[in-house]
Parts: sequence; structure tokens; C-alpha cells
Amino acid sequence: MAEPTDSPERAAPATPALRVRDLRKTYDNGVEALKGISLDVMPGDFYALLGPNGAGKSTLIGIVSSLVNKTAGDVGVFGVDIAQRRDAAMRLIGLVPQEINFNMFEKPLDICVNYAGFYGVPRAEALERAERALKDAQLWDKADKMSRTLSGGMKRRLMIARAMMTRPRLLILDEPTAGVDIEIRRGMWKTLKEINAQGTTIILTTHYLEEAETLCRNLAIIDKGRIVEQGPMKGLLAKLDVEGFLLDIDGTLPATLPTIPGATLAAEDDHTIDLEMPRAMDLNVVFAALDAAGIRVRSMRNKTNRLEELFVRLTGDHAQQTAA
Repeated sequence: MAEPTDSPERAAPATPALRVRDLRKTYDNGVEALKGISLDVMPGDFYALLGPNGAGKSTLIGIVSSLVNKTAGDVGVFGVDIAQRRDAAMRLIGLVPQEINFNMFEKPLDICVNYAGFYGVPRAEALERAERALKDAQLWDKADKMSRTLSGGMKRRLMIARAMMTRPRLLILDEPTAGVDIEIRRGMWKTLKEINAQGTTIILTTHYLEEAETLCRNLAIIDKGRIVEQGPMKGLLAKLDVEGFLLDIDGTLPATLPTIPGATLAAEDDHTIDLEMPRAMDLNVVFAALDAAGIRVRSMRNKTNRLEELFVRLTGDHAQQTAA
């Protein structure tokens, strides 16, 4: 499609926060980690990168953050090519790795100020930024405590506060809530939503699919070095043609469940049926068949979140059977 040239009425298209084209990476041992990845993340987006272990997510993030050398392809951050202008591109990016990698014997205030200093931020300004970042992360009361005394959730929040010291336009988070409990995780979700609402573009990798569905507006699913699906979260979830439910029954399940054309029934335990059925199918058909078999349904609930179902279908056994 031709680009607009001289029409003042039409605004120029926004420069992507991240633009990746035909990105490839083959390691020295011959492993082809990326096989031609292409994607755009637009400014202000909250974008999820999903995929099983070994799919290529970490390699992609490593290349974007200049920690891994690419084999081929192009990567630009707000129009800055990372190969041609690495330093300028890195000043636009904040990275929160999965591993805690700050000095446990430093204070949070010093960790943030020193990090800003690496990027040339004057100390007086770094102190002001650190106060703001630590307050946003609800850590200001811990600013002068030894970092090793912080809880796991606090350490995760400190990683985010440190990354925000350079005021990045693009924040990349690699499994930021790994290993923390649900209460801490939801608190971190609130922090990330606030950062995104202030205009920072966020790219998130996570194995918690509920997290991606809650936070992100767009996503890409990577499997075996390729993008198998990408687009708006709502649009991708709408593609699902199957629903899953757990049916709680009165009494104990019989040894054999009835056969219902179009639906799949399995025993979750002695008192629960795992049901999968097409979205268009009438639940009354299922209930009637169970009732005829002497099975009384007491209650029903959704089995999984929709994103998990989409993920399994695109990367699991179902996808392999479809490709075969």
C-alpha cells in the first residue's frame, strides 16, 4: 500500500514503539531460535509475548535489548535501528529481567540512583527520579533499608523502579511476577497499569495467561521460533469455537459417562465432569443426556480462562495434529 505523500488532511502513521522484521537467530550449536519473526508494537500499547519454554521469547527480548546478537533481520525502537544506533535505542528501553540482579547489600535508593548514573543522569536529578520511582513502587519507606531484607514482591517492584529511572518509552518485562503469590501479583498489575496509563509502552512475557488477558490489549504467540498468531486480544479470543466447563454433580459419577455427539465428557474427579463443547451447541442437550443417564448437575463453572484455551490450541497437541 502506498504511503501518503502530500495530503495535509491525513496524519502520518505512528512510528511503532517496536518494529521487528524477518528477525532470525541461529546459535553456534546450530539451534535456530528465531525463524523470521515480524511484529509491530504501537506506542502506548500493553503487549503480551506468549509461548512455551524454548519458543524463542527470551531470544527475541535479548536481541531487542541488545544482549543477544541477531543473525538476520531488522529491529527498530521508535524508529531507531538498534544495529546502527545501539546507544540511542537502548536509552529508549527499560528492561526488567526475570532474575533478581541487583546488589542485595545496596539500599534501594542507591540502586536506583547508581543505575541512572550509568545513563548519564546527573545525581541531583537521579535523586528526584528515585524518590518518584520508589514512591510509585510503594517502596519509599524502604529506601534506606538493605535490599536483602525486602520481600520477594518488594524486590520485583524494585526491579521495575530501577528500570523506570531512565524514563524509558518502552518497558520490557520478562516474567515479572514469577514466583510471587497472587496478592503480590495483583498489586504489581496495578503498578504496571499505572505506568502504562502514563504513556509508557509495555511488552510483557508471562506464563500466567490470566495476567496477559487482564493486562494486555494485543499479543503475539510464539512457538518453535515462529509467530503462530498475533493481533488484538479480543479478536483472537473471539476465534475460539469451543467452551469448557466443570460440572459439579450430586453423588458419585458412574464408571461410564454418556456419549453426546459434538461434546467431550471426562471425569475430573468422582464428583466433577470436565465438559468441552462447541460454542453453538445448546447446553440443554448436554443436561438432558446427563439427566437420562441418572446424573444430576448441581452447579457449573468455566473450566479455564479463554486465553489459556487459545494458547493450548495453537502450541499444544491440537496444533501438532492439525499440522500433521
